[in-house]
Amino acid sequence: MKNQPVFFMALFLGIFPGFAGGQNAKTGENPTASAIIESIIAKTGSRVIPNTVDVIKAGDPETRITGIVTTMFATMDVLRKAVEMNCNLIIPHEPLFYNHLDETGSLKDDPVYLEKKKYIDDNKLVIWRFHDYIHSMQPDGILSGMANRLGWKDYIVNGRLDDYSIPETTLEGMLGYLKKIFPGNAFYVVGNPDLRVSRVKFLCGSPGSSAHLKALADKSVDAVIAGEVPQWETYEYMRDAVLQGRPKAIVFIGHISSEESGMDFCADWLRSFIKGIPVSFVASGSSYWSY
Repeated sequence: MKNQPVFFMALFLGIFPGFAGGQNAKTGENPTASAIIESIIAKTGSRVIPNTVDVIKAGDPETRITGIVTTMFATMDVLRKAVEMNCNLIIPHEPLFYNHLDETGSLKDDPVYLEKKKYIDDNKLVIWRFHDYIHSMQPDGILSGMANRLGWKDYIVNGRLDDYSIPETTLEGMLGYLKKIFPGNAFYVVGNPDLRVSRVKFLCGSPGSSAHLKALADKSVDAVIAGEVPQWETYEYMRDAVLQGRPKAIVFIGHISSEESGMDFCADWLRSFIKGIPVSFVASGSSYWSY
């Protein structure tokens, strides 16, 4: 069952219709990782997602869970913190082993991979990625957390958590506001600092340059706030657009900053139905520092 999708909802809900994540009333035992994961997927209300990346990446699905940590990346620091907290189910949004599908064939002799894997194995941790299903929630769980972080819930357009009509300001003024929210961040910006900005699209993570260009093509959109993209794609498109005098701007805040608050939201959401087991959010923070 390791590294296989954990989605037996119909069977699971038929056997444990009242499951809420706490101890089994008859045996006094904590639920297994697989049971908790199945309940989480069920609670998203999503249909089965074929070929999902939301699978157990490491650990034994039958491990009895003492605590849960949600995070953006299951870094070494996050893993160590989870062990200190006696939490053995770690739920990251992004990959564990440095590529989208967590393919480790090329890493089999790599010392970084081997040390991380040994730490997980030695501490009997279970790592389950929660990416596709949290994005499939209505509304999107990651965007829900980011709307809270941005403080723009009153400015949502047509109920879409990626579309905002904020009080008019300049691009520089919006950047000043974002800097207060993400004080440790360096932003990459293409646009005129004096550009008047009101309608803003928020594209979290790494949806690709085609998504960025589609948003920028909307005549009502003044600026896009995005996670990341290869520098030779959207950055260069926007540079030419600005040099042509087009009133558009894009702000890259980094992949982690654009989604991490969604995993904070995730912890709150899990606590609403998982009872008797502690659930905590641990920030992984930025992968790098800016000089």
